[in-house]
Amino acid sequence: MDWVTCTQAPACTGLAYRPSGLCLYHQSPAQRAEILRTFAPGRLVDLRGTTLDDDLLTQVLAATGSRPGRTRLDRARFTADARFGGVSFLGDVSLDGARFDRLASFFGARFEGNVSLAGAVFARELSFHGVGVRGHASLDRAVLARDALFSQAAFGRGLSCERARFDGYTVFDDARLGETTSFRGARFGRTLSFRKVSGGAGFDTAHFAGNAYLSMTGRLSASRVRADAGLDVCVTGSGADFRRAEIAGRLLLKLADSQADLEGAVLHGPASVTGRGQAALHSLRDVRAPELSLAGLDLSCCRFAGFAHPSGLRLKDCTFGLTPRGVRVGLHWPPLRWFTRRRWLADEHGLHEHAPDGGPQSAAGQADAERLAALYAELHRCMDDRNTASDFAFGAMEMRRMATRRWWLSLSWLLWGYGLRMGRTVVWFTLLAAIAMGAVFVATASHATRRSSPPPAPRPPESVQFR
Repeated sequence: MDWVTCTQAPACTGLAYRPSGLCLYHQSPAQRAEILRTFAPGRLVDLRGTTLDDDLLTQVLAATGSRPGRTRLDRARFTADARFGGVSFLGDVSLDGARFDRLASFFGARFEGNVSLAGAVFARELSFHGVGVRGHASLDRAVLARDALFSQAAFGRGLSCERARFDGYTVFDDARLGETTSFRGARFGRTLSFRKVSGGAGFDTAHFAGNAYLSMTGRLSASRVRADAGLDVCVTGSGADFRRAEIAGRLLLKLADSQADLEGAVLHGPASVTGRGQAALHSLRDVRAPELSLAGLDLSCCRFAGFAHPSGLRLKDCTFGLTPRGVRVGLHWPPLRWFTRRRWLADEHGLHEHAPDGGPQSAAGQADAERLAALYAELHRCMDDRNTASDFAFGAMEMRRMATRRWWLSLSWLLWGYGLRMGRTVVWFTLLAAIAMGAVFVATASHATRRSSPPPAPRPPESVQFR
């Protein structure tokens, strides 16, 4: 403590006033009244470490006209209901390490500056409903033992609740968050309702022991988050980061004109990711999800390498990237290759980028091609679209050909497209038929020409001379 404490008792940490050396709580009624007369609206209120019961808090608010200026209540203790409803704090407010033994209500309060409740302990309910904070608000390392209500609150420059502990029901519905909002390392012991929130939030390394319902218009960062129950998330017009997340219950992720990244996530329960508008999924690398369904998503840039349970994947109305079309000449067989459009995974695009002439040259590249072939083979069974399933089956054969370099696979590709591009067989048959017909036509024309030409004139007999 960086202030002179009360001399009434060794355990009292209240700020001492001269000349008595006592805190405001231990002053006599006359001395307390004399000190309170120095309080005025907009002026400093310094009650660090002081115990405030119902009477003293009421007297302080009355002396300041419910419009205190800079307010310092660090490590203060509120033994009765602390009601700050309708109070306007004209300066910065510090309640670091404060303890609220009963209800703490800031219903409708206004903070013109910053407010800090870092390390504060709320033994009962906390109400921040409808609170307006023009500056930045902090509840870092705060302990909220009961329900916490932050609905319709507005934080002009953001909110920080890093490593805070929310043991009861927590509600942030219709809150307006500012520039940065962080719940890094926070723990939510029961249900969290974070619906219709304006702005983004970071829940990195947070722990959800109960169900969580998150709906926001800004970016959601939830990397390495841990959820013991269900997680229902809706993100609009931004992105969602769930890298390395571990979710034991059901995951429902809804994207509206947003992007999501699930790289390295572990989804033990059934999971569903749906999108509308320009919704995209960027990565499923190293994801473990026995039951995962994707619907209405752009997967053209999505990486699938290391996806653990492709047989449990279900896709509906998803779009993939298309291979480039054209003709390529190379040194490997076949030397002349033509490409038609087919749907492919972004992993294959990366494989071609590092391999000249369309094939892997290293053992690592061949191993990647083999893994991609197995992935294609598994995914093509999950497709709801027959054309996409056919393209993925073709991709599996292409990756197998790239990995093994077997001549018969190249011949199969060249003649009939692994049995999946029968148009090539028709082209070859038509070409051979045309060649055969041309040969027959040439032979017939040559024979007809020989028959129509006049026979040669007989040669006169040569005279025989005898000697």
